[in-house]
Amino acid sequence: MTISAVERLVPLAERVSVTEDTLSVDLSDGRTIAVPLAWFPRLLHATQRERSHWRLIGKGQGIHWPELDEDINVEGLLAGKPSGESQTSFKKWLDGRTSRLSTRSTRPRPRHRSGRTRKATVGPRRGSDGGC
Repeated sequence: MTISAVERLVPLAERVSVTEDTLSVDLSDGRTIAVPLAWFPRLLHATQRERSHWRLIGKGQGIHWPELDEDINVEGLLAGKPSGESQTSFKKWLDGRTSRLSTRSTRPRPRHRSGRTRKATVGPRRGSDGGC
C-alpha cells in the first residue's frame, strides 16, 4: 500500500492594510484576505500609527507588529482562526498599555534652550543627508 502526501502550499503575505475594523492581507497567489479586526484585540485597541508599523516575518509567512507584540500567520488567517490569546493575557497587556499611555500623556514635552516647547520633527533634519 502506498500513501501519497499532498503538499499544501500556503501563499505568502506581500502587503498589509489595517482600517478601523478590518485587517486585509494581499497574498502571493493574487488573493486578498480580509478579516474583522475584532479577531485581534491588540490591533483593535491600537492607534492607526501602531497598526501601520508592521513587518513581514518568515519571508511572508506571518506579520509582526513590534509595538503591539502581535504576530499573525497567513495559514491561521486562511483557516479562519482569530487570536488565541487568553482574556487574562490580553487584560494584562491592556492594563500595562493603559498605564504606559497615561504616563506618556502627563510627561512635559522637552523644551528648547530658549524655553519654548520643541516641535516634533518628521524626517531627517536639515543637512543631515547632505541634500537639504
